[in-house]
Amino acid sequence: MRLLVVEDDRKTGDYLRQGLAEAGFTVALARNGLDGHHLAVSERFDLVIMDVMLPDVDGLSIVRAIRDAGRQVPVLFLTARDSVEDRVQGLELGADDYLVKPFAFAELLARVRTLLRRGTAPVLADRLEIADLCLDLPRRRASRGGKRIALSQKEFALLELLVRRQGEVLPRSLIASQVWDMNFDSDTNVIDVAIRRLRAKIDDDYQPKLIHTVRGMGYRLDVEQDDVTD
Repeated sequence: MRLLVVEDDRKTGDYLRQGLAEAGFTVALARNGLDGHHLAVSERFDLVIMDVMLPDVDGLSIVRAIRDAGRQVPVLFLTARDSVEDRVQGLELGADDYLVKPFAFAELLARVRTLLRRGTAPVLADRLEIADLCLDLPRRRASRGGKRIALSQKEFALLELLVRRQGEVLPRSLIASQVWDMNFDSDTNVIDVAIRRLRAKIDDDYQPKLIHTVRGMGYRLDVEQDDVTD
């Protein structure tokens, strides 16, 4: 699952990104309100962790914009404000939970998982399936034809992205930003190598083939094979 963290304190932001990544999540980190606002309304996330007190656009305004855009993504507020009035205001604007700083990471992780389980949208289901490929999201396990497939953390995140966007052609730049949290460098072949390794694990010994290369565009996961090259 993909999370957005909006936090202007560098130490806290890096701490959250590392901890959540180690817990199996793909994490995008915005270090100011403007970047957080742009990502929250333009990209798809399973959950947003939002600092309230940001130097440019505050977290309350960003949540209001998220809800005005019709997005129902769960939002967890992080804030040093602990008054009842502040918490009520945040919840009334559309936040789903409120955690006061300083906090224990174990508590934050528990609240994140609770919010993700609480969601009813299909993208928050515990399992994703296509053909005989199955992804067990809580356990971060993949299997095909009932056989367990050993994947690294990044391989699972890459496969999850492809399955969630089934049928879409995903350019390398999008894969780089969502799985590796980096800007795509056309001189590197990290995406192609990762796809090749993932394909060897989930496609080489199975039918139908699921991961396809669309020449000059990117990669697509689907059971259809009419416009692919390999």
